[in-house]
Amino acid sequence: MTHRWDVTVPEARAIQERFRAQVERRNRFGRIRRVAGADVAFTHRHACAAVLVFSFPGLDLIETGTAIAPLTFPYVPGLLTFREGPALLKAFGALRTRPDLILFDGHGVAHPAGFGLASHMGVLLHCPSVGCAKSILVGEWDPNTLANTQGAWMPLLHGRRRIGAGVRTREGTKPIFVSIGHRVSLRTAIRFSLACCAGYRIPEPTRQADIAVAYLKGELSARDKRRKV
Repeated sequence: MTHRWDVTVPEARAIQERFRAQVERRNRFGRIRRVAGADVAFTHRHACAAVLVFSFPGLDLIETGTAIAPLTFPYVPGLLTFREGPALLKAFGALRTRPDLILFDGHGVAHPAGFGLASHMGVLLHCPSVGCAKSILVGEWDPNTLANTQGAWMPLLHGRRRIGAGVRTREGTKPIFVSIGHRVSLRTAIRFSLACCAGYRIPEPTRQADIAVAYLKGELSARDKRRKV
């Protein structure tokens, strides 16, 4: 399942609407042995993507896939997947190891269109996925009632719908915001997000993916600078 990426803004919104219906909000997976973390960083002209595959539950690094793709879609809030998606799919295509679950540095259904990066990529890749974001795009919650203990969580609500959760992954740190991507329930998404933390606020797969894309972005920026000299 795929779609074109060279589309207009109205076409992108129509794609979101069409593919959103494919999101599965219940668990549909076997044993989880390999968990991937995925992230994207941007230069002025390019998207830099990294996907790191880890063993689970040991969280030993198995493989890294990276890719760089030119930016062809404008910056439009709510449609950032159309800037990130082409590079991410190239990075996934570079892997020899197929992950059983993917954690994305972004949102799943906790998104204005109900179809953020984790849901979009999960549907296209036919893979269980989870959104692990550092901040909220949409929804309401009461941070004052979240216990300051590792593993505490409370619902993120949009109207009367539960679209995600604020999750305390480490005592004394800000929560992350976990949401269903594809083929997992919210409770399962929370469970795996917590299980993938290695003493940090951010789950280790996405934390390492963030480090990898920062390095890739730096290398690309330095290469571009040398070309201008």
